[in-house]
Amino acid sequence: MTFRVVVLPGDGIGPEIMAVTEKIVAQVLAHSHQTILFEHQLFGGAAIDAVGEPFPVETQTAIDKSDAVLLGSVGGPKWDEAPERPEMGLLALRKKMGVFANVRPLQIFPAVRHLSPLREERLEGVDFVVVRELLGGLYFGTPKYFNETEGVDTLRYDKASIERIVHYAFNLARQRRKKLTSIDKANVLATSKLWRQTVEEIAVDYPDVTLEHLYVDAAAMHMIQAPARFDVIVTENMFGDILSDEASVLGGSLGLLPSSSHAEAGRPALYEPIHGSAPDIAGKDFANPIGMLLSAAMMLRQSFQLENEAKQIEIAVETALSEGVLTKDLGGTATTTIFANKITEIIERSAK
Repeated sequence: MTFRVVVLPGDGIGPEIMAVTEKIVAQVLAHSHQTILFEHQLFGGAAIDAVGEPFPVETQTAIDKSDAVLLGSVGGPKWDEAPERPEMGLLALRKKMGVFANVRPLQIFPAVRHLSPLREERLEGVDFVVVRELLGGLYFGTPKYFNETEGVDTLRYDKASIERIVHYAFNLARQRRKKLTSIDKANVLATSKLWRQTVEEIAVDYPDVTLEHLYVDAAAMHMIQAPARFDVIVTENMFGDILSDEASVLGGSLGLLPSSSHAEAGRPALYEPIHGSAPDIAGKDFANPIGMLLSAAMMLRQSFQLENEAKQIEIAVETALSEGVLTKDLGGTATTTIFANKITEIIERSAK
């Protein structure tokens, strides 16, 4: 079978980590009957430089015909004064693809556990997923404007959008440890009151899943004090943005975490690392490619049902770390190229 993947290399370190990821994905598929066709398209700052806009029509058309999208990080100070910043392209991409469910799993690798800001005993048993609603809330609400004397953002959610993401999270919890934590600010916000009410209504359909509610400020505290209490977290757009970045540092580096974003069944999903474009190290062969590699592994599993191939990448990453091959952000000296070559070596070794 042949799968068509649109590749958006992005800005900064994006093209570097994307290049090694494509190579390694092709490697794990070399002994199977599946083929992935990578189609590169312009997006983000690179698209602004080339055609004057972050999300060109040609890229949109290619995505419509794809089976999945791999995205490198976008943005950087170079485009701070651009009429339309790269990040606006990212919001437009999510809306175009209809990806309402952003999934960010947190995995603690034993080899780099010492890099976490938390004491090691607090990391025992930490294994949770943040499910973030991606198409509503402050980032998309209108009216939205800014002038010399006033700035306005609108926080809006409708019941159908909440139902969709909450059903997704409950179903994911059923596949894991059957616990769901819903995070809101229902003591203050009208949207959160609707959120909590809707979650309670839906919970009746999932009697096998234990549900708890937390206010967002309490959740932020518990994520530091007792992160092992969580299994699946579901929350709205801005809360999910902030909390998932908080969660990312528990593992020791922002460069370790992947993510996937899903639309309704039958539509392509979007896969990307959660870190930024890091323009200060772009082109220096310093970038940690793990978040991008694990995002590609999620793509193989979730979009293409290639479980064995996904596991090969994940096992190779963990093995490389356990053998002491660490990039600069992890306290090591390995370059992007050296780390990628190590992954290639491990995969070849396991195939013999």
